[in-house]
Amino acid sequence: MYELKTKENDRSVIEFIESVEHPKKREDAYKLLDIFTETSGYPAKMWGTSIIGFGSYHYKYASGHEGDAPFVGFSPRKSNFSLYFATGDTKRDELLEKFGKHKSGKACVYINKIADIDVEVLKELISQSIAFLQETYSNQ
Repeated sequence: MYELKTKENDRSVIEFIESVEHPKKREDAYKLLDIFTETSGYPAKMWGTSIIGFGSYHYKYASGHEGDAPFVGFSPRKSNFSLYFATGDTKRDELLEKFGKHKSGKACVYINKIADIDVEVLKELISQSIAFLQETYSNQ
């Protein structure tokens, strides 16, 4: 059976951020940590080796695949920041139109730096994602 590699663990979020080489990226990582913590109301936890997640939910798909994931999160990657929000939420697309300079994939939104985005829209994305996932997975 498939085992998820990205699980919540006890690694230090601060030590992980301190390991980010570029000073400006590290500074932005601390800003994101503050924004996500304050907006989500959840403490930051490491998920796998490189994702900082907030809160968690249990999902189970029709295929039988199930697991746990953070409601929202981010990762300071070498080339950009990966931001993790709920997929399948139509409000996400509306908010991303007002978000600022970004690229989006199926599960991630990528930004280069905080200065490129609207922080208030980021806060809305965090809140909306958590509300959507809580509603979607509350009775599983």
